[in-house]
Amino acid sequence: MAEFKPVKGFEFQFEGRLEGRKYFHSCKVVEVIPERKIAYTWKYIGYEGDSVVTFELFGGCNKTVLRLMHEGLDNFPKDNPDFAKSNFAEVGTYIVDTSLKEYLANK
Repeated sequence: MAEFKPVKGFEFQFEGRLEGRKYFHSCKVVEVIPERKIAYTWKYIGYEGDSVVTFELFGGCNKTVLRLMHEGLDNFPKDNPDFAKSNFAEVGTYIVDTSLKEYLANK
């Protein structure tokens, strides 16, 4: 993804892979609360269904808590094991436990 803007209405696309299979994602930012929350739609080009991904921050007691939700997974094709909820859980865990930590460590 070449560019991302945390602005309501901003649309972006990217390619994902799972065991060599390519999936093209189409997303649109639907809610932004600066420094608190961002939500965007999540669709697979060429497949039925859509969902919403939300990142939300909560502060207090000198720490910040991140909540990552992906709602609407039941809307994706049930006959494709690549769309299993467990796969989305693995991606969420990777984002929070690996990608985010690496990003923050390099800031």
